[in-house]
Amino acid sequence: MKVQQILKMNNTLTGISLFEANTHSKPEKEINLIDTYISRGVDAIVISPVSKVASIPALKRARDKGIKIVTYNSTIEEESIPSSYLNSKQRDLGNSTGKLAAAFIKEKLGGKANVATLGFKALLPEISADRVDGFLEEAGKNNALNVVSQQDAWLAEKAVQVAGDIITANPEINVIYAANEGGTVGAVQAVRNAGKAGQIFVFGVDGTEQLLNFILDDDNVLQAVTAQQPFVMGELAIKAAISAVKGESVEKKVIVPVLGLSRTDPKGAEEFLSYLKSLN
Repeated sequence: MKVQQILKMNNTLTGISLFEANTHSKPEKEINLIDTYISRGVDAIVISPVSKVASIPALKRARDKGIKIVTYNSTIEEESIPSSYLNSKQRDLGNSTGKLAAAFIKEKLGGKANVATLGFKALLPEISADRVDGFLEEAGKNNALNVVSQQDAWLAEKAVQVAGDIITANPEINVIYAANEGGTVGAVQAVRNAGKAGQIFVFGVDGTEQLLNFILDDDNVLQAVTAQQPFVMGELAIKAAISAVKGESVEKKVIVPVLGLSRTDPKGAEEFLSYLKSLN
């Protein structure tokens, strides 16, 4: 889900108005929103672009009107347009969960696993590939992985169906990796629906309250996820936008560290869950 935040500052730079809108990953809606905020005369746009190429023209129009652009989570190929880009390394998200899976597979599955993956290649091919490939790279170290199915399913409702079909067609599966929150939620539910808790183990991406509760659940389905720390990223992105509007120097690219959360460390999961609840 791509969330667009629009910053409007008054002439004295002492007051800030924040407008929010959601593109729902639709390019045409993103263009309309950007053009709307150009006409409103905002000072900065903080955005996770839908496309690294297709999002360029609208953001260029905004930049040419003097609006500062800050991108986060995803960016565009024209690097001169954003004042700053904030992101977690996508491969780190896969690597982090993959390392946790590697230890699990070695200890609990005898070093062998039949794996299925749920990605979002049709939506964001490069990011999906980084996360999936990063997971397999690390999970396969000193383990024997048999990848039996790789499908796309990034919305929870669809992921329940896709993962369920994979389980039915491949009864030997014992590990599912999902590359985003919706896929992870759907994979967990599919395992539960199939009555395979304790037989098929899910690993995923994103650190939401729902996923943390899954990790802490005693059904033993979701084993580990890696969080992007989006609140940290959002705070830093807004600060970068304010600095850019003020004419201050801003760092061109900021990498926000990822955070692995595992069933093997319930205290860490509980602490992160408490942190998330404190932000509500």
